[in-house]
Amino acid sequence: MPIDEWQQINPLIRRKIFPPGERLMGMAIEFKKGGIGPEHAHPHEQLGYVVSGKIRMLLDGAEIVASAGEQVVVPGGVSHSVEALEDSLVLEVFTPLRDDLLGS
Repeated sequence: MPIDEWQQINPLIRRKIFPPGERLMGMAIEFKKGGIGPEHAHPHEQLGYVVSGKIRMLLDGAEIVASAGEQVVVPGGVSHSVEALEDSLVLEVFTPLRDDLLGS
């Protein structure tokens, strides 16, 4: 996947993966209202910072609603999903690197 270019995931979601550091990486995700990131898990620790809008995340079945200026921490291995309650921009940071996203 191209780094530092917007990628359309589906009609309601696009992302931009930024060039990574040695053990840390980030990406921006734009959601249109109603966009859904399906349930999944990965071994990487993840921090999601809501730049604008409002999202609802399910973390291992527990619901968390986060608005602009708030963050959600997802421990490695925890099942999670997201739904955009409004048009939203979320900055996500992962450690270690997500080789599955970087194409490594």
